[in-house]
Amino acid sequence: MIAAPTLGARLRSDAARLAESTHVGIDEALRALGRLAQARLRLTTAQRISRESEPAGAFELGGYSADVARLLAGEPLAYVLGEQPFREHAFRVTPDVLIPRPDTEVLVACALEAIAEDRTGRILDLGTGSGCIAISIAFERPACEVVAVDASAAALAVARDNAARLDAGNVRFVESDWYAALEGERFDLIVSNPPYVAAGDPHLADLAHEPRSALVAGADGLDDIRRIVAGAGSHLRPGGSLMVEHGWDQRHAVMEIFRAGGFATPVTHDDLAGRPRVVEGHYT
Repeated sequence: MIAAPTLGARLRSDAARLAESTHVGIDEALRALGRLAQARLRLTTAQRISRESEPAGAFELGGYSADVARLLAGEPLAYVLGEQPFREHAFRVTPDVLIPRPDTEVLVACALEAIAEDRTGRILDLGTGSGCIAISIAFERPACEVVAVDASAAALAVARDNAARLDAGNVRFVESDWYAALEGERFDLIVSNPPYVAAGDPHLADLAHEPRSALVAGADGLDDIRRIVAGAGSHLRPGGSLMVEHGWDQRHAVMEIFRAGGFATPVTHDDLAGRPRVVEGHYT
């Protein structure tokens, strides 16, 4: 008698298909299928591992199978699950917002270094998307007011929902095209993870499910960074700082934009892989 396939065998088989169809490594595919199975079968990691030797037929796999089909079609796991971890929290995500990346955690860490833990102040997050940057900063700097801006009403709805679910009460959300709705407001710190992909970048094909408006910024990818830097002086208090995330190969171009915008001595910060990721400038 042929033994019934186990849950573990099913996961490994699906992971092999996913690795082949999306060109990811088998280990990454296995991690993705493990997360998916846990979410759909309501299992912890330990429970899933301990039960992988059980027959797959013992589990209700209908929802899991449908989601595997979405992954095989190229849809990102975060959109399939409806959430993505970022720092200490899971943020709800939809195709209206960019999926939070670990590299962006560096921007949050830089912001927290700039604002002392017990300090009051005003912090602006431009292009908030899911709200992961603004909300993460708000949690760790509860005495500060964080203003989160996005031009997309749909994105702001996601960010507001995340703030409500995670009980981040010191964040104010504003629908605005960058600084347009912030006339007269000044801040101690401005942070942004803006679109910075060039319009002709071949990697855009791999990001087809994410909102193009959150990715692309002109022919060289720097149009929105230019707008953010140009307007920063009108919205920073003396001694305030501007921090902008950028592509790993854009450091020198972004530093020149900062210098041209009146930030005489910008500095850079590396991401988790040791690549340039954030430029910081101080306003005097």
